[in-house]
Amino acid sequence: MTEQAQRKMDQMSLQVADFQRYLLVEKGLSQNTINSYQRDINKLKVYLQQQKLTAFTQDHFVILNFLATLKTQKLANNTIVRLVSSLRKFYRFLLETAQISVDPMLQVDSPKRQQALPQILSQAEVARLLATPDTKTAIGIRDRAILEVMYATGLRVSELTHLKLDELHLSLGLIQTLGKGDKERLLPIGDVAIKWIHRYLDSSRPTFLKPGQSAPILFLNHYGRPFTRQGIWKNLKKIVRAAGIHKDITPHTLRHSFATHLLENGADLRVVQELLGHADISTTQIYTHVSQKHLREVYDRYHPRA
Repeated sequence: MTEQAQRKMDQMSLQVADFQRYLLVEKGLSQNTINSYQRDINKLKVYLQQQKLTAFTQDHFVILNFLATLKTQKLANNTIVRLVSSLRKFYRFLLETAQISVDPMLQVDSPKRQQALPQILSQAEVARLLATPDTKTAIGIRDRAILEVMYATGLRVSELTHLKLDELHLSLGLIQTLGKGDKERLLPIGDVAIKWIHRYLDSSRPTFLKPGQSAPILFLNHYGRPFTRQGIWKNLKKIVRAAGIHKDITPHTLRHSFATHLLENGADLRVVQELLGHADISTTQIYTHVSQKHLREVYDRYHPRA
């Protein structure tokens, strides 16, 4: 590669870095979301390098060819939808900062997102899952408290792992959380979850702290450190196996179940939107499809002429 070509490649990397700073400082997005944008843009960058191009293309035909290669790699349709959305935002940034003169994404149609229904647990399965941790042990009490909070509030796993002691307002039946885009919301939390939080705080959490150690985060692992998202995921998998539930369960499954069970029991869609912290109600509407699917199954099972 010539020195001039290398300089141009370095310029591409600087443009991506500038975009990341913009997302962090101007938009206040989380590091996980910013990393997701970076991965999507880097896919295009690698493709352009393979095509011997040393700048972000302004030719929409090149973008269309890039997307066509992704389809041959059998990427999920929704992954490509997300990637196109990332490129739209990136190219709009380049145009607004006068780094390009033409936005090729204006000539690129987004593929339609497939509305796959989320995996959920039945109310009986949730009850079995919650009852699985051995609450005669400190770890079991902690795990029960984690599950109760997740199902009682519908918190995202990142919100759960960052939940602080001073964000608990248990006497008011509320917790405070900072969601996507640093949007703060107050969530109601039920008496059962509050009972398990108190039990965890009184008899379990102190056993994870080293002498003289203090920690602002509510849920701690056995090293006395805050859980990571991966730690919560691995812990949940272990509990699901012990519960004998044969579904592919992730922390988000409890969030899906929380929303679906609220709707099945008559909650208003706008209320569920607020509880989940969705900016757009269209994101919440998928749960109405899950709820309708449940109603259809109940009808087919119990109506004499179904």
